[in-house]
Amino acid sequence: MTEPAARIELTVCFANGGRLSPEDLMLIEAIRKERSILGAGRVTGISYRKCWLMVDALNRTFEVPVFETHPGRRGGGAEITAFGERLVALYRSMERRMRGAAAAALDELQQATDPDFQRRASAAAEATPKPEPRRARSRRS
Repeated sequence: MTEPAARIELTVCFANGGRLSPEDLMLIEAIRKERSILGAGRVTGISYRKCWLMVDALNRTFEVPVFETHPGRRGGGAEITAFGERLVALYRSMERRMRGAAAAALDELQQATDPDFQRRASAAAEATPKPEPRRARSRRS
């Protein structure tokens, strides 16, 4: 299955200044799989320092931690919390809803990037100026 050429990416910006972006979700899922920030950095291609900064930012954004970290060279690592799992589920749900709601508009925008694109009739009709409606005469008695 090929991915469509155009896509919408969801970034949630919170009132406290925190954010939740596709890159954050990629990191969360990599940490879930690798059980290590270092391993997640290797898999995603994100530097170790940036991974740590992202983990810290996500944990500070919410009142409940997204990750639990276990320092130490042997037996150390990281894992996502139950709240982190819920965060992923909520984000994926928002993505699905957003894609469904925007599918027709996104398809039309994607078609507009094609050199052979034909404008819709409604767009051409809107381009022609409409005559002003007649004004009602005021009645004086």
